[in-house]
Amino acid sequence: MLTNNTIIITGGSSGVGLELAKRLIEKNNTVLICGRSKEKLEEAKSLLPKVQTFPCDISSEKECIRLYEWVRNNHPDCNILINNAAIVYKTEFLNDNEAICKAQEEFQTNILAPIRLTKLFLPLLLQNPNGQLINITTGLVYAPRAVYPFYNATKAALHSFTQTLRIQLSHLPIKMIEILLPVVDTPWHKGNPPKMAISAEKAVEEVLRKLEKSNSPEVRIGGVKILYWLARIAPGFAIRKINSL
Repeated sequence: MLTNNTIIITGGSSGVGLELAKRLIEKNNTVLICGRSKEKLEEAKSLLPKVQTFPCDISSEKECIRLYEWVRNNHPDCNILINNAAIVYKTEFLNDNEAICKAQEEFQTNILAPIRLTKLFLPLLLQNPNGQLINITTGLVYAPRAVYPFYNATKAALHSFTQTLRIQLSHLPIKMIEILLPVVDTPWHKGNPPKMAISAEKAVEEVLRKLEKSNSPEVRIGGVKILYWLARIAPGFAIRKINSL
C-alpha cells in the first residue's frame, strides 16, 4: 500500500522521481527527495512545498551515509526507499577517450549507490510497518541498446541484485519491488526524446495503478511488457528491434 508512509526517493528533483513525489505526497505522511543539484531541489520544493529535500550526490559513499543519517535522525518512521536516481552517457566505446571515466560514474551512481543505500536503509525499513524497497530499472535489461554501453549493464546488474535480494529477504516482512520503465520523456534526453517516449505523468500513473492492484514483484510499464516476452521468445530479434528504433 502506498498510503500513510514515509518515503525517500533518490533523484527526486526531476523526471520520474519528481512525478512520483508529486503523486505520493497526496496520500502519504512524508515524502523526502534527494538530488545533486540544489537549484533543482529548490525548484521542486517550490512546486511541492510539502516535500522535504536533501542535497546529496549518491555516487559518493560518504554522501550515502550522510543521507541515511539525516533520514534516520529526522524521519525514523521511514519505511519505503525508492532507488530512482541514475545517469547515462550515450557514447561509442572504442572512440571515446573518456569511456572509462564515464563508466565509473555510471556504475557508482546506478548500481553501487542503490546497493549502498539498500544496505544502510534495510534495518530502518524492517523496523517499520509496511517496509518496501522499490528499485527503478528499465526494459533494456531484456534487450540492451547499443548507444548506452554502460547504462544497460548497470540496470541489468540492479535487476539481478533485486531478484537475488528478494530471495534472501523472503522470510522477512519487507516487499522487494522492481519497476521496469520504457523510454520516458524526461530531462534525461536533453530535449530530444525518442518518438516512442511516454510522458513522466503517464509512466507514473501506470506505476501507481499497478502497485495498488498487483502483488507482482516486477512491474513492467508500457512497451516493456511486449519487450519482455519478445526477448524470451526471440532474443536476437528483440535486440535488433530495440536498436533499430
